[in-house]
Amino acid sequence: MEDPKTHIMNQIRQEAAVNNARSLITKLNGHCFEKCIPTPSTSLSKREEGCLSACMEKYMATWNTVSRVYIAQIQKTAGQPGGEALDGFGV
Repeated sequence: MEDPKTHIMNQIRQEAAVNNARSLITKLNGHCFEKCIPTPSTSLSKREEGCLSACMEKYMATWNTVSRVYIAQIQKTAGQPGGEALDGFGV
């Protein structure tokens, strides 16, 4: 059984992950919709569907790359003397 501090920290991490996912979806929807659908209607054309699919794939690949580099940088900083731990709690 995990101690209360660990439980709370895990809960915070999970909530942060959910918030990050929501943010990704919101940004992805806004960016790709504006780019691919010049005139909204009741259905999507094949061109709009293809554009949305390609846009989402590129956006998510970019997001993943940036996230990996950011996390690597934080971990590198955390490993240095005086660096802060990845979770920001000194753990």
